[in-house]
Amino acid sequence: MKRIGFIGTGSMGKILIESFLDAHAITPNNVTITNRTIDKAKQIADSYEGVNVAGDARSLIKECDWVFLCTKPLQMIPLLEEVKDILTERHVLISITSPLLVEELEKITEAKVVRFIPSIVNRAQEGPSLVTFGQNVANEDKEELMRFFKTISTPELISDDVTRVASDIGCCGPAFISFLVEEMIKAAVQETNIKEDEATNIMESMLIGYGELLRKKYFTLQTLQERVTVPGGVTGVGLNVLRSEIGQQFNHLFKSTHEKYAEDRHLIQKQLTENNTRAETGK
Repeated sequence: MKRIGFIGTGSMGKILIESFLDAHAITPNNVTITNRTIDKAKQIADSYEGVNVAGDARSLIKECDWVFLCTKPLQMIPLLEEVKDILTERHVLISITSPLLVEELEKITEAKVVRFIPSIVNRAQEGPSLVTFGQNVANEDKEELMRFFKTISTPELISDDVTRVASDIGCCGPAFISFLVEEMIKAAVQETNIKEDEATNIMESMLIGYGELLRKKYFTLQTLQERVTVPGGVTGVGLNVLRSEIGQQFNHLFKSTHEKYAEDRHLIQKQLTENNTRAETGK
């Protein structure tokens, strides 16, 4: 059985560890975790008897086969420079960040490289994850990794050119939708006599049922609208308001997220250039 390590137990690292363990995709005894603030890792280990806490990344890598890199993007390259001497071809390095490309990681390490971008909905063992394999990942490794990812998500193979927009939809999407839902609840409370907790309960129940309709393929997004909308009815009036007022809102959203992604990519590339310069000069 593979021994799996997680470097970084922040928000998404913690979600991944708990999701895989709760899905019984891995047993606690085969999991090693570490974090810069080691107490955060120990708190997770306290909840799952058998999970091992390593004192640092080097110790973790030495005892693990698959290594999830769950740090912030700008922390990844400095960390990999520190441990690249012990990351070998037997390791699979799994990055969860979008700005650092697989091909860039492959230039730093001899390990097999995979990018696995999770979504918060994976905590419920549902929803998408985004996967990109490096050139040196063998087919049998790909199959084993995809089986593993499927225990908590529906993995989608993506290319670099759609990484940001796919992340916007699958990973940032829950936050965007939550915001829109909150705004709908606020407006309902402001315009009518409904109480906020009452509106929230109804909305949450509706969203769960909505998800089940899509999961069971009873409707598509389009046919669901058509089925609910009665000619001359209330739903149609509401949809007309949305169509007339939504404008270019989501176009602006995607433009903004891509601009931020470009900034992150620039900082990553700057780090890579500085590393290459140091390597060439021997400093």
